[in-house]
Amino acid sequence: MPNRTVFFVSDGTGITAETFGNSILNQFAAKPRHVRRPFIDTPEKARLVAREIDATFAAEGKRPIVFITLIDPEVHDIVALSKGLVLDMFQTFVEPLEAEFGIKSNHRVGRFDDISKNQEYTDRIEAINFALAHDDGQSAKNLDTADVILVGVSRSGKTPTSLYLAMQHGVKAANYPLIPEDFDRHALPKPLAPHKEKCFGLTIAPERLAEIRHERRPNSVYASIENCRREVAAAESMMRREGIGWLSSTHKSIEEIATTILRDIRPDRLIY
Repeated sequence: MPNRTVFFVSDGTGITAETFGNSILNQFAAKPRHVRRPFIDTPEKARLVAREIDATFAAEGKRPIVFITLIDPEVHDIVALSKGLVLDMFQTFVEPLEAEFGIKSNHRVGRFDDISKNQEYTDRIEAINFALAHDDGQSAKNLDTADVILVGVSRSGKTPTSLYLAMQHGVKAANYPLIPEDFDRHALPKPLAPHKEKCFGLTIAPERLAEIRHERRPNSVYASIENCRREVAAAESMMRREGIGWLSSTHKSIEEIATTILRDIRPDRLIY
């Protein structure tokens, strides 16, 4: 969808508006230009954004789509009167919930709580540190405290998945690469054997793996399609033999992979 712009306007970070807005936009075969405008919490800032929206309308000849999460009535009204198609996410959901709960919302301008007093935030930081310390098999210490240990061949998506689990869900995720020497021994690496019940495998189509590895080490044995086929087949065989649950990351997003892991390994993290 050329020459079309979407704005995400918020009095906080804008992450909520952008995440929700993109979920809706993904239902359409469109690739509009994205503009995030966070911390719009004064009338002066609101007027600047409204002018930007109006200027975009004048330049493109089509109404910009504007997702907003704005609490202050004056700030809200200034942006709402712009020449965009304004979709108020708070009004859409908060007002019906007020009626259903029989109470008024606190109408708090979007800011994070004091992180020094937030245990959930502290847990996430600890999980991120754990993921970094246990990335790519760097350390086998404290694996007994891991929530999950991701295993798979090199470049199958273990590192981004472990970091996403840590950042979004506070899950302590280690990741450990399976290498040719492990396949020759026909056994899990020794550090993993006592924690097999915590292991979750990632595999990937050899053709996709070869593409990814060629970006890292062009024209190497490591990246050759023959080697990738060998490693993937051996890894899948090992996971089947050891009774380790696994999935293919080839066509799945990090979010989908992480949610599957939570469902299978830590279903309690899906309830909060």
